[in-house]
Amino acid sequence: MSTLKNWLEEHGACEDGSRWALRTGCETIEEIWLRDDLKPVWRIWIATRNGMVSDRVLRKFACACVRQVWHLLTDERSRNAVEVAERFADGNATKEELKQAKHAACAVACAAACAAACAAACAAACAAACAAASDAASDAAREAQAKILLELQPRLEVQP
Repeated sequence: MSTLKNWLEEHGACEDGSRWALRTGCETIEEIWLRDDLKPVWRIWIATRNGMVSDRVLRKFACACVRQVWHLLTDERSRNAVEVAERFADGNATKEELKQAKHAACAVACAAACAAACAAACAAACAAACAAASDAASDAAREAQAKILLELQPRLEVQP
């Protein structure tokens, strides 16, 4: 068991978190973990440091986070991936089942990303075309204005 200061240094804790943790009087990261006033983001940071919590706990945590936005998962393959991951964490699904569910969910994500990229590309192309047309119109207007000016003032006479 390392001292709190050593643990914080070894894991690259941020300055604010380190300062707060060292001021608590706690001697170990385990004591920090039990504090009610530990910021949620710091608790998550601690949990995601290598060896702090089990793979099972991290999987269950990830799935619980996804379940908070479950309504946004509109494709059944995405929901199935979360359910398989939960079962895998509990030892009730195989690595092969997890792999298949992951690939199916990735296909959904890829298709969605592709559609979003196409929409963004279309929007960008449209905006570029509008800008080019606007620039062309502006350039044409400026040319016409310059021509009028030249007709009004064919020779430049510098005024002293």
